[in-house]
Amino acid sequence: MHLQLTCTPNLDERREMPKRSAITPIRSETDHQDALAEIERLWGATIGTAEGDRLDVLMTLVDAYEREAWPDEDLDPIDAIKARMENSGRTRKDFEAIAGSSGRASEILNRKRSLTLPMIWKLVSDWKMPADVLVRPYPVVARESAPIREGLVRHGARRQVQPA
Repeated sequence: MHLQLTCTPNLDERREMPKRSAITPIRSETDHQDALAEIERLWGATIGTAEGDRLDVLMTLVDAYEREAWPDEDLDPIDAIKARMENSGRTRKDFEAIAGSSGRASEILNRKRSLTLPMIWKLVSDWKMPADVLVRPYPVVARESAPIREGLVRHGARRQVQPA
């Protein structure tokens, strides 16, 4: 014997969908900022829900707008890292973990030291940054080096000479 079950929705018990503005193309900086605010509001929405789907679509639109408005060829590696930190909520501390120390991170972000291949690899694999942007040449400010003796005196490490 074959049974068929059917379910007839009770129209009186329908839930009303929350009213939201329609998703439209991003054509201006104002549209971009509005979309970013909506993404922030929806962040963490469950995948497959109406809010999760809305988040996915908005993120795709923002990505397309940003690629058009700010092409990768305009970014040097340091600007790209700073933009990724700002746009993804990463902190300087997160970059320090990639650079190896706070001092090295500071030197890199202030263009006093170049990125190394292992740092670039971590940025590509962990932060999902495009390698072609990170390997571009960029100006590095020459560091002024203090004479060794002056540096030692300044840090209290001056060696005392014993009389014979």
